[in-house]
Amino acid sequence: MDRRSIIKNAGIAGVLAAGAAPAVHAQAAIRWRLASSFPKALDTIFGAADVFAKKVGEMSGGKFTITTHAGGELMPAFGVVDGVQNGTVEMAHTAPYYFFGKDETFALGCAIPFGLNSRQMTAWMYEGNGGKLMREFYAKYNIVNFPGGNTGAQMGGWYRKEIKSAADIKGLKFRVGGFAGKVIERMGGVPQNIPGGEIYTALEKGTIDAAEWVGPYDDQKLGFGKVAPFYYYPGWWEGGPQLDFFINDKAFAALSPENKAIVEAAASYAHVEMQAKYDARNPKALKELVGAKVKVMPFPKDVLDLAFKESMALYAEISAKNPNWKKVYDDYAAFRKDQNLWFRFTEARFDSFMQAQKL
Repeated sequence: MDRRSIIKNAGIAGVLAAGAAPAVHAQAAIRWRLASSFPKALDTIFGAADVFAKKVGEMSGGKFTITTHAGGELMPAFGVVDGVQNGTVEMAHTAPYYFFGKDETFALGCAIPFGLNSRQMTAWMYEGNGGKLMREFYAKYNIVNFPGGNTGAQMGGWYRKEIKSAADIKGLKFRVGGFAGKVIERMGGVPQNIPGGEIYTALEKGTIDAAEWVGPYDDQKLGFGKVAPFYYYPGWWEGGPQLDFFINDKAFAALSPENKAIVEAAASYAHVEMQAKYDARNPKALKELVGAKVKVMPFPKDVLDLAFKESMALYAEISAKNPNWKKVYDDYAAFRKDQNLWFRFTEARFDSFMQAQKL
């Protein structure tokens, strides 16, 4: 019996039985776990992980599923780098500067005091050398990274007492994320690195004197204004903090080219969507906080001047002793210089004019 007769008379069952059908390789379903550093209550930051996972599922036709887990669920909020590095989970979503204690270079992948704003950070990562340099650095930790969101410039935090001058920073027990604590310490403050879900209790009990998180939308949810009435701006340590998706290098290498492309596309979508949420939601939240008698105040100029001076001195010191940092920071600083020159003539002038108008 020839091949055509088998197909005609036996149907698919006969074809399979006769061994005459072409080989069909069904792609096995992929299931990953994502460990976040953030609580589920924050639909902006934790929500970016959900957005990413949903997009991966949609683009793969449901064949690639990722479950998302809040900080503390699978591992501590600040344990996710170890979890990805060791392959305990396939991936994480976090703020890289949380891990500056391992190497200060982590902070450059997120935010440093008086660093890049959010648009500049995205430009450095996608079109400058940032993506390449950070990818090389993270490889030391078995990590493949993708930008995973940005909050935009943040607020400067909540304080129990008014900050009238740089002298008021001395002795201040301040919950501040990541690398900024090193500068606060040089200014005489006492930095505290506390996960987002634990900040309110510490502030309420007086374990800390002040705390920063992100901005009005998230801060309102966390209720900081109930225990610390002074809300300062700007968050000079976070002009454009980028979050990242960290993926175990072996897990990523095992993906097909199609699934690697899906991961990259889903990460980019989540990256843009996060800042869109913040930019859309922060104005309403700020109005409501002001209506609730929160005192919104700018940092005194001498605070910013001292912070800038100490930041630049710190970067020079780290460059002298940490070659990982120096390699990345030299490129970062050169990019920042050109970006600030450009923004001075465009964004900054346009924004300052528009913000002075009565619309």
